[in-house]
Amino acid sequence: MSNLKTFWERFVTENPVYAEHEMPFTDYFCDNKKDADECADLVVEDIKRATTSSVWAIEKFGEKMPAVGDLSIVTNWDGEPKAVIEVTKVEVVKFRDVTAEYAFTEGEGDKSLQFWRDVHWEFYKREMQPHGEHPTEEMQVVCEYFTTIWHG
Repeated sequence: MSNLKTFWERFVTENPVYAEHEMPFTDYFCDNKKDADECADLVVEDIKRATTSSVWAIEKFGEKMPAVGDLSIVTNWDGEPKAVIEVTKVEVVKFRDVTAEYAFTEGEGDKSLQFWRDVHWEFYKREMQPHGEHPTEEMQVVCEYFTTIWHG
């Protein structure tokens, strides 16, 4: 936690407009070290500018729906803070309606829609199967666009 606190204090010192904000939510992307670390690096490099969650998971786990203006601290798998991001746009669409442009904005793999569909389908399977559920083409996903406003 002290590492996160120091990271946040450095951010606020360099960006005093955020001085009144409390330290935001912190998390990593994905469900494994390799992908989480790679995604954190892509955020720092300003290649990854979006992320996707299933509405199912947000509701199942009582998470907050992202909103424009939300800040969060992106960490690697080990919890080391890497960047502060701000949500710029949120869209809820069916899995089958995610676009190639959005997949490119997520910035992972070869940035293609097929890559996006394959890795997200597998992720949602791992996320849902322990609860007796499975992903569908019709399920709603939250397409969350963000900008990297600072990295340490």
